[in-house]
Parts: sequence; structure tokens; C-alpha cells
Amino acid sequence: MPKKETPNTKEYFQLGELFGYFFRKKDPNRPQNINLKMMHGVNKISIIMFLAGMTFFILKKLLS
Repeated sequence: MPKKETPNTKEYFQLGELFGYFFRKKDPNRPQNINLKMMHGVNKISIIMFLAGMTFFILKKLLS
């Protein structure tokens, strides 16, 4: 049985998918639905709030 490779720290800090979620092009084949738009809006807000909270937490720990 092959041994699984453990991810290194560089792989933990890849933010390409995160920024791709915010700055992707509109897909004309994707269905236009108000529920889908609202879901993506809430997801974007929650990601921003999580990153802001983590930034605040890290700065608070570093500066105290």
C-alpha cells in the first residue's frame, strides 16, 4: 500500500481558489436564479468576515 504524502506548508497557504471565487468571469451556461445569486452573495460575505476575524485574531495575539 503506497504511503500518503503529507502536505507541506506551502500547500496550506494557496489562495488561488479563494481569489478565483471572487474574480471569476460570468458563465453564460450557468442558470440565472435569485436563490443561487443570494447563496453566492452570502458565501462571499462569510468568507470576508472569516478572513477579517482571523486577521484581527492574529494581530491581537502578535501585538499583545
